[in-house]
Amino acid sequence: MSTTTAAATDHDHVVTFACAQRRGIVHALTGVLVEHGGDIIELKQFDDPLTHRFFSRIRFSLAAGTDLGRVRADVAALGEDYEAEWSFRPTSQKQRMLVMVSKFGHCLNDLLYRARMGELNAEIVAVVSNHPDHRQTVEWHGIPFFHVPVTKDTKPEAEAKLLDLVDRFDVDLVVLARYMQILSDELSRALTGRAINIHHSFLPSFKGARPYHQAYARGVKTVGATAHYVNDELDEGPIITQQVIDVDHTYGPEDLVAAGRDSENKALADAVRWHCESRVFLNVDRTVILR
Repeated sequence: MSTTTAAATDHDHVVTFACAQRRGIVHALTGVLVEHGGDIIELKQFDDPLTHRFFSRIRFSLAAGTDLGRVRADVAALGEDYEAEWSFRPTSQKQRMLVMVSKFGHCLNDLLYRARMGELNAEIVAVVSNHPDHRQTVEWHGIPFFHVPVTKDTKPEAEAKLLDLVDRFDVDLVVLARYMQILSDELSRALTGRAINIHHSFLPSFKGARPYHQAYARGVKTVGATAHYVNDELDEGPIITQQVIDVDHTYGPEDLVAAGRDSENKALADAVRWHCESRVFLNVDRTVILR
């Protein structure tokens, strides 16, 4: 069994498995794969002693001509036996991503570049914004851009249009790349587990609007960014990753805004990368990242 990371091929697949702790889960999982001639490339696991949950991610390769339907059926049967949440997919299968943005474009530009360069296992299939500012940039990348204005009166209509776009483009993941509108509880619940937001503070500090100005008022010596899943509580979703940078008394509010851009880009890119590589597991109100 190999535990090193290698370049993905068309025969590489990933299985994820999450269930209550029991003896023999890894043996059972690897046994199924070996029975089908699978070569295990990478195996990560975690047993949470507090929630008594087990999490595993296995990357493996199969010989050409292997009956994938039979492999999947055996994994599904194991999932049923263990009452597990599981997935089975080719590592080369890119996640279809819809990005939402308002006026600040640094996170959008970073994701566009990383996706174009193949740094993310994702394809940006559409961009939605409540402002028209980034249309030219997005369309230069050959990606459809949708301007969906949002007011208090039009918010239900705008969110219905967003869900229609999610369905139309067969979206796997929605990314809020500095989208400065609060999603309704209904929309947040509809996107549970498949929407990532970047918040420009080191949560749980400085939630809500103008966090850098809040940080300046408190005289903090570090500022940061938090990438988290969206839920129906403002800035309370399960945290995926965080980045911080050191600052001092010479930084005004706008200096903090400028300094924070790189941390926002890095935190969001890491969260998107890990999600699209099936490395992120929900664990009650927290996450487990197998990397």
